[in-house]
Amino acid sequence: MMACAAHAAPNMTGRASVNITSDTAATAKNMAMAEARRQIVRDVLGQYSDKSQLDLLLRDAPDNDLTYLITSSSIDNEQQSATTYSANITMTLERVAAQNWLNDNGIPNWLGDSTSADKVLVFADLANGLGDWMNLQAAARANGIELNTRRIAGPQVVVEIPSSSRAAFTASVAGAGWRYADMDGTLRIWRQ
Repeated sequence: MMACAAHAAPNMTGRASVNITSDTAATAKNMAMAEARRQIVRDVLGQYSDKSQLDLLLRDAPDNDLTYLITSSSIDNEQQSATTYSANITMTLERVAAQNWLNDNGIPNWLGDSTSADKVLVFADLANGLGDWMNLQAAARANGIELNTRRIAGPQVVVEIPSSSRAAFTASVAGAGWRYADMDGTLRIWRQ
């Protein structure tokens, strides 16, 4: 399956309400921060990636990996007792670090590249390997569309095209045997 999304400035801020009880308030606070971090990373990055794959990654991700993604945090409505901690926690993720983390773990995403706001990322599943790759390149070249290869990971290739070429690209690949559907601004294209 291929997915395309225009590069827009993603909202990298999330909020979580936590209420944790443990043997001490300090332990409860540490647990609450870790829980909030996981919830916010899932909520924020789930908007820009495959949630089921993200959930699998988060299940086993070390807390240190997630801490690295956070650029700022704030706490309000904080309350604690001898064994309980509750608060509303807001965290902002660093877009490039989050995108690199997802890419390094093989999670397709459409966080985009802020340096090329007029570009569209295309995630291509090349089920038939080199044959599909050659077909995709030929279809793009036939309409003068340059494919800028961003990443190759197994049968998936990520390319970038100009936003202004999106309609021509879609028509071109459809004529070359690719199927597509537009789902909430995400273009999904595949060959069978």
